[in-house]
Amino acid sequence: MRAVITVVGKDRVGILAKVSAICAACNANVNDVTQSVMQDMFAMIMMVDISRISCDFKEIQVKMNQLGEEMGLQIHVMHEDIFNSMHRI
Repeated sequence: MRAVITVVGKDRVGILAKVSAICAACNANVNDVTQSVMQDMFAMIMMVDISRISCDFKEIQVKMNQLGEEMGLQIHVMHEDIFNSMHRI
């Protein structure tokens, strides 16, 4: 099972590190990352293996939402099945 994490907002030091730290704390393995910085805007998409997470999936979503609020970012965590379903229509 995988999840898609998207992050968008004003660029600053530590975004990738803090998002990755939450993944590591929950035993979610980051499989792929793509990121761009356009002028002062940061955009990132992560594909994360959640098959062996050590917490509830909802807990990861809550932690990422809290981080987003603290850093002024939009962070969304979506199960891959939902992501794929949304983009088939």
